Amino acid sequence: MADMEPLAEHEAAPEATAGAASGKRIALPPYETVALMLQGGGALGAYQAGVYQGLHEADIHPNWIAGISIGALNTAIIAGNAPEKRATRLLEFWETICQPAFGFPLPAFAERAFFESPDEIRKAFTALQAVGALVEGQKGFFVPRFPPPSPLAAGSPQTASYYDTTPLKATLERLCDFDRINSRETRVSVGAVNVGTGNFAYFDNTQMKLRAEHFMASGALPPGFAAVEIDGEFYWDGGLMSNTPLYEIAQATPRRDTLGFQVDLWSARGPVPDSIVDVMGRVKDVQYSSRTRLVTDQMQRAQRYRNVLQHVLDLVPEDVRKNDEWCRLAAELSCSKRYNVIHLIYRQKEYEGHYKDYQFGLSTMREHWESGLTDIRRTLAHRDWLEMPNGEARFVTHDIHRDER
Repeated sequence: MADMEPLAEHEAAPEATAGAASGKRIALPPYETVALMLQGGGALGAYQAGVYQGLHEADIHPNWIAGISIGALNTAIIAGNAPEKRATRLLEFWETICQPAFGFPLPAFAERAFFESPDEIRKAFTALQAVGALVEGQKGFFVPRFPPPSPLAAGSPQTASYYDTTPLKATLERLCDFDRINSRETRVSVGAVNVGTGNFAYFDNTQMKLRAEHFMASGALPPGFAAVEIDGEFYWDGGLMSNTPLYEIAQATPRRDTLGFQVDLWSARGPVPDSIVDVMGRVKDVQYSSRTRLVTDQMQRAQRYRNVLQHVLDLVPEDVRKNDEWCRLAAELSCSKRYNVIHLIYRQKEYEGHYKDYQFGLSTMREHWESGLTDIRRTLAHRDWLEMPNGEARFVTHDIHRDER
């Protein structure tokens, strides 16, 4: 598993790569679907890369990956590479986009020194990095348009933005094998919003051939990034409507016994802000968390009703079930499948500001990655959490930040 320790070769914290959980393979119950669901969140997405590394070292390989925004870009890297190369490609992607688009980054030792300074210095340093992203862009990701768009002049939808994401297309095509993605070896779904209709859409490799543009559309957050044209329609970031792909997987038919790893980058729970700057950050948390726990609660209730209906139908004589119209309808609505959602949520650090989703510093990226790796290792240490749920609802959720309190 040495190839799955990429951060150890790039100044990683030793406690995050040498833990007892590293390399321990886990045999899962016979779930029909093992899903990895990746929320949007810009620079915070390195947390998801760490979660994936932990899944791989436990020999857990999702057969359905769904993402939105930065989660869609991570999805492309994961699904577009052979399993043994995925962590290396993820690291290459993140180390690329966490460099300034022009000029040279600070020497590694200098950046690390600023990053490991007291909180006030670190806050100022990371804020400068965020300003750098706004002014200069990020390598292999986006660059400012020059001249900048005029608020009065009309033009093309593809240029109605402050930044040009043409470099991202080249990055994805360099790091991803789209033939592998379209082979359907792994099911892939990424969410976007149709700009013209306002409808949410999922691009799915079981229904269409996916290209770099489909993943870019999922992350085209306006007004920073322009709408992406696909087959004559224009699409924006899926996070504008729903930043979490959980519903897409949990409601898929035919229903299947499912283990889902839901990886969120925004926490709905947090302190009440006491400054205008903190208000801006908290608004993002609330807006982009997409009420994941509310969705899981609703789905748990719905699955309970389907399961109860299935048990009631089992008490009805077979000839009645076959011939009664209401029983046939009930059979279509009933379901005894089981759903287990493992929830991982990035926890904001004290030094982070409202700009955390566009602060692409290399040291910050590595810390996000380490957080994801640590959280998934702690989660997988609870082997009983991976068992198929039984009982009335047949739908359970687990979250180390909630269940270990």
